[in-house]
Amino acid sequence: MILYESIGPNPRVVSMFLAEKGMEVERRAIDIMSGENRQDAYKRIHPGGTTPALVLDDGTTLSETVAICEYLEEKQPQPPLIGTTPEERARTRMWARRIDLTVAEPMTTGFRGAEGRPMFEPRMRVVSATTAPDLKEIAADGLAWIDGQLGGREWIAGDRFTLADILLFSFVEFGALVGQPLRDDLHKLAAWRARVASRPSAQG
Repeated sequence: MILYESIGPNPRVVSMFLAEKGMEVERRAIDIMSGENRQDAYKRIHPGGTTPALVLDDGTTLSETVAICEYLEEKQPQPPLIGTTPEERARTRMWARRIDLTVAEPMTTGFRGAEGRPMFEPRMRVVSATTAPDLKEIAADGLAWIDGQLGGREWIAGDRFTLADILLFSFVEFGALVGQPLRDDLHKLAAWRARVASRPSAQG
């Protein structure tokens, strides 16, 4: 397998997932700042031009972060990062979807329409500069909602560290870099973030 990766929260999800699994794959860095992902050489590998992309031994290319992680879990079930029972897997997938919809999508779309505009506007359609702040607020609302849902749980999906934690952590860290940090009053998420940050997989 060959993993095509770059800077950014989505490649970080797969990288952390692999580290938690103890899996080694060949890696090739794609320079998205220079637009290497939009060049023909990479688009022949993955027509969508996004990262990460995982090329399997039979030449099949998998894209989409969660789909790649699902595949890796199927290939190496231990340690389980999605789940070992239908109930565990459903709970992890539920939280991953919530994170995608309430945090990841509005956060990244807001960034592309604001600070990221010089990089993204020449390459894709981006939202207007006046819309970007609203999307950032939607992401902030999503983080506040998750903070309120944590209760006394150690991890996002319950008592297990899962893909949901990796996904949210990667975007929380991204947000901190692009002007969308956690609000100071989200104490449960702050404590959760510190727990994830202490894991070896988060150090890369």
